[in-house]
Amino acid sequence: MAHPHILVLAGNARILEKAAKLGLRVTNFEKPGTFDPRTVPSCSQLHLFDFQNIRLVTELARTLHAADPFTRIVTHSEIGQVISGHLTTTLGLPGNGLDVTRTLHNKLALRELLNDKGLGPVPVARRTTREDLAAFVTAHGGAVVKPLMGSGSLGVRTVPSAAEVPEVWEWIDAHGVGEFMIEALLNGVELSVETYSDAGRHTVVAVTGKDTKDGVIEQGHVVPAPLTAQDTATVGAFTCAVLDAVGLVDGVAHTEIMLTAGGPRVIESHSRAGGDRISRLVELATGIDLEALPLQRAADPDFTVPVPVLRSAAAVQFLDVPPGLITGVTGVEEAETADGVRELSVRAEIGDVVRPVQWSDDRRGHVVVQAATGAEAVRLAREVAGSITVRTTPVAEVPAPTMREVLAGAHEELDPFS
Repeated sequence: MAHPHILVLAGNARILEKAAKLGLRVTNFEKPGTFDPRTVPSCSQLHLFDFQNIRLVTELARTLHAADPFTRIVTHSEIGQVISGHLTTTLGLPGNGLDVTRTLHNKLALRELLNDKGLGPVPVARRTTREDLAAFVTAHGGAVVKPLMGSGSLGVRTVPSAAEVPEVWEWIDAHGVGEFMIEALLNGVELSVETYSDAGRHTVVAVTGKDTKDGVIEQGHVVPAPLTAQDTATVGAFTCAVLDAVGLVDGVAHTEIMLTAGGPRVIESHSRAGGDRISRLVELATGIDLEALPLQRAADPDFTVPVPVLRSAAAVQFLDVPPGLITGVTGVEEAETADGVRELSVRAEIGDVVRPVQWSDDRRGHVVVQAATGAEAVRLAREVAGSITVRTTPVAEVPAPTMREVLAGAHEELDPFS
C-alpha cells in the first residue's frame, strides 16, 4: 500500500524532515525567492512558483491530485493559510475550508464574527479619518491600529491617548499600511493558547505567557503561562468556544488572548502553529510536537490526540540590540553552554546595520531555555540573552521600510484573492 501523499505549502526543512520520517510522500509548493535546498531530500516533488497565484496553484493542485491524490494539505506558514483553505475546499479534502481560513486571516472579519456572537466583544471600526481616530481613542481610552491581514505585528501601532493620534496618523501614511482597522486598546495579561483540533474536537495543548514590554512586539514567551488553574481553564474554554464559532475543525491553532478584568478577549487567531519558537517551548514543556501533530494525523489512520501533561517549563527571550552599525558581538560561545540552554540563534554580523524593531523579523536573535518552573525559565532566558553583547555605533537614521517593501522582501502577498 502506497504511503499517504500530502501537499505542503511553504514547508521548511525541519517540518519536511519530520514528514519524511513518518513515511509521508510530500509534494511541497514553495516560492523561488524563499527556496531552501535543504528541503529537497524530504520531498517526493518540489514545485517552485508563486503559489499565492490562485489560478496557477489551483490548476497545478488539481492536475497533481488527479494523477496521485493528496490525502491532506498541511501548512504552518501564514501565507499558506488561505491557499490551504482554498485548495482543501476545491479538492474536497478533509480539513479547514476557505471560509474558515479567510475568517482567521482577516482580523476584522474575525473581530466582527466574535462581536456578532457576543464572544468577548471589542469595539472596532474600519479605517476612518484622523479626527474619527481621535474620537475613537477618546471614547474607548486608547486604540490599536492594524492592517486587516498580516503577522509578526507588521504595521501594528498602539494609540494610548488622543495626543498620539497626529504622530500615528503620519506613521500610517508613511508606512503605507493601506486598509486598516481600529479597535479598543485591551489591557490585562497577554497570552496565547496553543490547540490541536481533530474532527471539530479541540484540545488545549498549552497556554503561553508573553512579555511585550508594553509594546506590540513580543520580547519573550514562557510555557506554561503564569496563571492560576482557574484562569488557565477559563482561557482554554473561551478559546475552544472561539474556534467553534469560527468553524475550525482540523489541525493546530494559535490564538492570542488578552485576559482583561472583564474576562478573556481575542487579539487574533491563526490556523497554524505559533511563531517565535512557541512550538519548541511546548515540546520542551509537554513532549508534544505541535508541528508534527498534523503530519502524524496524516500518516496514521489510528491517530489519537495526545493528552498534554506538563513535565517542565521553557522560555524564549529575544536579544535586545540597539539600532546602529554592528561593531562587535561577544558572549555567544559562553551562552551556548549555559545551564538550561536548548537553542541559541544570533543574527548579528559586524558591519550589519540594525534598524529599530518594527516587526518580529527585525529581532536579531533568541535563546530558548528549559527549567523546572516557568519563573526559573524566564529568569534563565533573560540572563543568558543579557550575557550576549551586540555593540553598535550610531549611524544616520535609515528610513523604515514601507509595508509593501517588507512584504516584497518576504515574497508575501497579504490577500491573494484581492
